[in-house]
Amino acid sequence: MTTLRNVRLTIAYEGTNYAGWQVQPEQSSVQGTIEGAIERLTGETIRIHGAGRTDAGVHAIGQVAHFHTESTIPPERFAPALNRELPKDIIIHDSREVPDEFHARYSAVRKQYRYLIDTAELTPPAMRDLVWRVHGAFDEVTLTEAATRLIGRHDFSAFESKSSPDEDSCRTVQDIVVSRVPSAFGWHENHELLAIAITADGFLYNMVRSIVGTMVEVAQGRWTTDDVTRMLKSRDRSQAGSTAPPHGLCLMWVDYAGADQLHCEAESQEIVP
Repeated sequence: MTTLRNVRLTIAYEGTNYAGWQVQPEQSSVQGTIEGAIERLTGETIRIHGAGRTDAGVHAIGQVAHFHTESTIPPERFAPALNRELPKDIIIHDSREVPDEFHARYSAVRKQYRYLIDTAELTPPAMRDLVWRVHGAFDEVTLTEAATRLIGRHDFSAFESKSSPDEDSCRTVQDIVVSRVPSAFGWHENHELLAIAITADGFLYNMVRSIVGTMVEVAQGRWTTDDVTRMLKSRDRSQAGSTAPPHGLCLMWVDYAGADQLHCEAESQEIVP
C-alpha cells in the first residue's frame, strides 16, 4: 500500500535570476525550478507550497515549503538529492517528514525579513544584487526612532500595494531591529551594511519594501518620526514614502512554534513583502 507523506523543505536562494517564488507563465521561478527537480527525482508532478511568495529579485535564507509525495525516498534524503538537481543559486538546507496537517504558509506564526542597505561610496560588484546602494547624508539614529513607531498591531494600508480591496490590512509587527553588519565579501575592514530586520505575524504586499523606502527617506531628512505616525494613521499609501527595490530584501526565517494549533486566519497569511 502506497503511503502519502508530507515533506518539509528549508530553502535558500538568490532571487536575481527568477521572476519570484511563485510559478509564472513562461518565466523562471524558484517554485517551478524546485518542482522540476522533484519531478526528475520521483517521476511525480507535484505542487510545493511556500511560506512566503517572495517577489522577483527577492532572496531567502530560510524559506520553508512542503509537498506531499508517494516516493519511497527517505524524507531526509530529499535535501542532498535535490541539491544535485538544482542550479547553484538554490539550496535545500534541510528536508524532513512532518504531520499531514502541516502547511508551510498557514501553519506559520511569524516571519522575519531583513533588508540590506549599503551607504558606502563603493559596493563590491558581487554584492550589488544583494543590497540597495544609498548615498548621501544618512541619519541612522532618526531612522531607528522612526521604526519604533511601527511596532505593534496596526492597519498597514499606508505601507502596502493593495492586492485585494477586501483584504484585512492589520498586522502585528513584533520587532524592528536596525543594526550594522559586516560586509560578507571583505571589501575592506570598515565596510559594513545597514540591516533592517522586521519580524511580524504576516506581511502585506510590498509591506517591508514600503517601510524601508519610507525609513530611508526619514534618514535622509525628507520626513520626521512624527510623519511616520501620521502616515500610519492615514491608511493611505500615497502619504508614505517610496517602495525600496527588491534586491535588498531577504526572507530570513519562518517560525512554527505552536504549529500544532494550525490556523488559516487571514491575519497570519502572507502575500508578498
